[in-house]
Amino acid sequence: MPKMTFIDLKGGRLEVDAPLGLSVLEIAHKNNIDLEGACEGSLACSTCHVVIDREWYDLLKDATEDEEDMLDLAFGLTKTSRLGCQIIITEELDGLTVSLPAGSRNMMNG
Repeated sequence: MPKMTFIDLKGGRLEVDAPLGLSVLEIAHKNNIDLEGACEGSLACSTCHVVIDREWYDLLKDATEDEEDMLDLAFGLTKTSRLGCQIIITEELDGLTVSLPAGSRNMMNG
C-alpha cells in the first residue's frame, strides 16, 4: 500500500498508509491528523490547505481554477500550497510528504 507523511507544526513526522483513490484530507481524517476540511471536500473552503514538499509538487495534477480561488483565501499560502481534498493518491504519489500550515481560515463558521 502507498504511504504518505504528514509533518506537523513542530516538525514531527507521521508516516501513514495512503490508500489509492483517497484524498489527502480523507487520509488525514482516518489518522486523526488535525486537518479541518470544514466543507467536507466540496471545494468551498480552504481549511484543508497543506504545503506540498517541493520534490512532490510537480507530480501533482495542476490545481483547477476553483481550487486556486479557494487557495487565495488560505492562511500562510506558499508556492507549493494545495488543498488536501483535491490531491488524490495514485501509485506515483507513494511517499508524498505534506506539511500542515500554521493555521487556517474557516470562512464556513463566519
